[in-house]
Amino acid sequence: MSLIIHGIGTAVPEHSLLQAESAELAPALAGAHGRRAKTLKALYRRSGIEKRHSVILERGSGSLADRQTFFDAAPAPEDPGPTTAARMARYEADAPPLAAEAAQAALSDAGWRAADITHLVTVSCTGFFAPGPDAALINRLGLSPSAHRTHVGFMGCHGTMNGLRVASSFSGVDPGARILVSSVELCSLHLAYGEDANDLVANAIFGDGAAALVGAPPNASDREDAWTVTANGTFLLPRSEDAMSWRIGDHGFRMTLSARVPDLIQAHLKPWLDAWLGEMGLAQEEIASWAVHPGGPRILTAAEDALGLEKSANAVPREVLSEFGNMSSATILFILQRMRLQAAPRPLVALAFGPGLVVEALLIR
Repeated sequence: MSLIIHGIGTAVPEHSLLQAESAELAPALAGAHGRRAKTLKALYRRSGIEKRHSVILERGSGSLADRQTFFDAAPAPEDPGPTTAARMARYEADAPPLAAEAAQAALSDAGWRAADITHLVTVSCTGFFAPGPDAALINRLGLSPSAHRTHVGFMGCHGTMNGLRVASSFSGVDPGARILVSSVELCSLHLAYGEDANDLVANAIFGDGAAALVGAPPNASDREDAWTVTANGTFLLPRSEDAMSWRIGDHGFRMTLSARVPDLIQAHLKPWLDAWLGEMGLAQEEIASWAVHPGGPRILTAAEDALGLEKSANAVPREVLSEFGNMSSATILFILQRMRLQAAPRPLVALAFGPGLVVEALLIR
């Protein structure tokens, strides 16, 4: 079930917002004033994020009030903001072009034509419409209308890992497969009003982005140094159902994120990972590089503490978090793109965490 990575591409919305500017907007949406507003701004400063991109931004400069019109300041604490229908209308308009931009970049990186693609795997947890991103990509890129389509939806930050598992399965059964995995996440459409702690954390860390990967089964003509996905692993942490969730509300999708998440990772990640690596005859000490999805600074620290890693082991994930925020499922491909360009040593293990609480792992040689 090996998958040779031939190309990776990424894309972000045109306009971005400094985290310091986001912190100025946050109290207005939360209806927070005085000491509570200061506390909220401190949360943004501690996020490890410098900048995030968003499809709601209409201009790149000017006052914050003039740069976006989708989210108005809350006139009252009970104001819930735009409806889910309004947010989904924006998703349907803005997700396809961003996904197509990233996919075209991946095709160009591989030197492939759009017509080469035989299998299309789309990934997203921030929006729904049908016909969906898969049909939009076929039409925008000129993919074959006979390309096999699979959608991985609503799985959260580890969604692309599941998409790559699907791609690896196609690779294992069809020697002629040419697979495109596309992830697009417009997290900023779910900016939440009010003072719920879960909403405030989500508002502070998530950004918008798209990423894509093209791959194929191993072939005699492949370069010896080709990056190859050789194994996938998954583990539902025990007694963690309430630790992280992602649900559809009347005014956007709502996340819950328990303070227990770092403790759960520290308690359960290493025993499972050691067993998984052992199935492939590997020990943790033999892993040369790590790519941990930066769900937030505490997630990275928890993974490092659990595995006894130096902070430097997640230098690239921290860079991506700083420059783009957490783009949910698309983030891991931003990280792998950079590490591949830097010729990071292998074997490499990528990890991502999502609702469940579930850890997904990827082994790249």
